[in-house]
Amino acid sequence: MIPKILLSFDVEEFDMPLEYQFNISAEEQMKLGKLGLDKLMPLLADPAIQATLFTTANFANHYPDSIKALSEKHEIASHSFYHSSYSTEHLKLSRERLSAIIHKEVVGLRMPRMKQVPVGDIIEAGYAYDASIHPTWLPGRYNNMHLPKKLYKQEGLTRIPASVSSFCRIPLFWLSFKNFPYSLYLALAIHSLKTEGFLSLYFHPWEFVDISAYGLPKYTTKGCQSSLFEKLNRLIADLKKHGEFISYNKYAEMQANH
Repeated sequence: MIPKILLSFDVEEFDMPLEYQFNISAEEQMKLGKLGLDKLMPLLADPAIQATLFTTANFANHYPDSIKALSEKHEIASHSFYHSSYSTEHLKLSRERLSAIIHKEVVGLRMPRMKQVPVGDIIEAGYAYDASIHPTWLPGRYNNMHLPKKLYKQEGLTRIPASVSSFCRIPLFWLSFKNFPYSLYLALAIHSLKTEGFLSLYFHPWEFVDISAYGLPKYTTKGCQSSLFEKLNRLIADLKKHGEFISYNKYAEMQANH
C-alpha cells in the first residue's frame, strides 16, 4: 500500500503574540491569518495534494467565501470556535457553523495548541475523529511519550496523532521544520512515513508571511518572509516521491475499512 501523507494547516487568527505579552488587535490577527492563507493558494491548487484545513469558526465567519471555495478540493475540519478562548459548547458550535458555511458535514477536530478535552465531549459534539494528539514530550506543553504513534481508538473516537520520528519521538511539527536543517528534517519525515505507513504534518498559514515585528522568539519566525514557503514547496515535491497526499478524514475512513 502506498504510504499516506496527511498535510494540514491550522487556519486561524494570528493570536500567538498574545502569548508573549505583545498586544495585537483582533483585526490584525485576522488580517495576518488571511494573508498567510492567500500565500498558500498556489500550493493548495496543486492537483496532487488534498490537505486538511483545521479552521476556527471565527476565522471562517470572517472569510466564508474563501473557506467555501477551499472546501471544494480540501477537507475543512474544526479548530474549535476561537483560538484564544474555549468552552465545551464551542465544539458543537464550531462544527455546525463550518458545516453551514461549506454545505458539507464537518467530521474532524484539532484543538488549538493541541489542548486536551474530554473524549466524551468530542463525541457528543458530533466528531468522527480528533487530531489533537502529539505523542511526544514538549516542555511546558505536554508529555505524551506513552501514546501511540499510529491511528488508534479511544472510547470509540478515532485519534490521528501528529507525526514524530520513529526513534526518540522527535516532533516533526512546524517548529522542527523551521529550525532543523532541511536534509535532517526530510530524512526523519521519510523514515517515519515508511515505518508508520503515514505522515501527519501541521503548519499555520501565518508562518508564511512576515511576522517578525510581533515580539516573537526568533525560532518561531525563522524564514517567515519568503524562504519558508520555498522550503515547504521543496518538502512537498520530495515527499511526493514516497507517498500520496490525502485528507485526514479519507485516511480515517481507509483505516476503518482496512
